[in-house]
Amino acid sequence: MDWGQGRYERIAEQLLPAAEQLIAVAAPRPGETVADLGTGTGNGALLAAERGARVIGIDPAERLLSVAAERARQRGLDLDLRVGAAEEIPLEDGSIDLVTSILGVIFAADAEAAAAEMARIAAPAGRIVLSAWIPAGPISAVARIGREAVAAATGAQPGPPPFPWHDREALAGLLGPHHFSVALEERSLSFRGTSPGEWLEEEVRFHPMRAAAAGVLSEAAMDEVARRSLEILEAANEDPGAFQATSRYVIATATRGG
Repeated sequence: MDWGQGRYERIAEQLLPAAEQLIAVAAPRPGETVADLGTGTGNGALLAAERGARVIGIDPAERLLSVAAERARQRGLDLDLRVGAAEEIPLEDGSIDLVTSILGVIFAADAEAAAAEMARIAAPAGRIVLSAWIPAGPISAVARIGREAVAAATGAQPGPPPFPWHDREALAGLLGPHHFSVALEERSLSFRGTSPGEWLEEEVRFHPMRAAAAGVLSEAAMDEVARRSLEILEAANEDPGAFQATSRYVIATATRGG
């Protein structure tokens, strides 16, 4: 999955409130070293840097790191931006006071490897704060339709279900062997547009997952995905005069001991 496809910066604008919520919970302190995994266009990294932290942003998409670098320049902030993946983080052992990931590490292909890497780079008293979608609601259903269509078009065999990063017990099982305890808080994020159709059109144009799907699906299959997606969004619309749909997510805080 190439997150540099499409125009993820437009998607990231919608996710900024989730970044603000996570950084408020994580509360990076001046002088702390923060590693932001899946930093993308830098939403969380910039917020942490504004609090006086030294921030290292890690992302596999070079184009998005360029966007983050320009945003930092415009704000007069310093970010250390590096190409890398959660399963193989380019940082030294025990070098990070706070590891953050805003709806990012949840896309790691190997959850156990990502957890081991986060634990490895965390300082002895370090903490990990990440957010994860709760797989329910209309936006989740629309995403699932796209994934299923791509799987059908490529003939991909069903794999194991994705790791449930939103589940406290699952997270405790993942991070517990690395001596972390986990606490969860639930939050919600509203997606808005002038209409369900307009929101879906922008999603198709800009989201990297939609861009990837367009390279696989036939025009007829794309039309069918759009039709089914629009039905879901119209049925779930919370704003009769425009469009609003709410997704729930969790913020997980992992600390060593306790």
